[in-house]
Amino acid sequence: MRIVSLCPSNTEVIGYLEKESLLVAVDDYSNWPESINELPRIGPDLTINMDKVEDLQPDLVIASLSVPGMEKNIYELSRRDIPHIVLNPNSLEEIARDIETVGKAIGFSELGKERAAHFREEIRQSRISSKERKEHFTIYWEWWPKPVFTPGGPNWLTEISELAGGRNIFESEPKANVQTDWDEVAKRNPDHICMVWVGIEKEKVKPELLKKRPGWEKLKAVQNNRVHVLGDSLYCRPSPRLLLGLDKLIDTLSGQSPLR
Repeated sequence: MRIVSLCPSNTEVIGYLEKESLLVAVDDYSNWPESINELPRIGPDLTINMDKVEDLQPDLVIASLSVPGMEKNIYELSRRDIPHIVLNPNSLEEIARDIETVGKAIGFSELGKERAAHFREEIRQSRISSKERKEHFTIYWEWWPKPVFTPGGPNWLTEISELAGGRNIFESEPKANVQTDWDEVAKRNPDHICMVWVGIEKEKVKPELLKKRPGWEKLKAVQNNRVHVLGDSLYCRPSPRLLLGLDKLIDTLSGQSPLR
């Protein structure tokens, strides 16, 4: 098969299935597995060059709705009659189902089921471990600083927070992607702040700017130096690699890794 992936999380699902050799092109942001780095690029996920996609004559395009604005990709795929599937997971279980869906779509149904079962077992083991942790804390996840976007209740990072022994301060919000403001974050006064700005390299995120936000110098996380720049690749993409992000988060919050 000739497969094109339109976003990093989809590429990572293919990599999790160890079928990246079937890929003929990926979006500009895909960077795992490393073997895909020499593939042709078809643009950023929100501005995919559909002419390039069509010229590649793919047997299957794996599209996504994980980021607002990706709907236009799906519209173009349908308009041009390019064979495609659409993924839109919010929870870890939905990611497991997508592993099965992709496996079936690329002709490896049993492999998809096996890898999904492995992913579910890793989650189950993580839940067992989380119950043994004595420390409980709250986390504010910053996807974007202005306007402020953060994950709500029905989002994988709420689950990742729980598996790490914490609680997402916006878990009560019914949306997966919440727009809020600095004042509301300050009111909720998190124990930890995790900065995972979408599409921004970790080195370009400046945690010292948080102290300049009105009232934020009084936040528990800021006063206790619990501001963590984690990068976006292991937290903002709904793929199996979130469990690597969980391991990194646990190490960071326990003080085994640098805070910044």
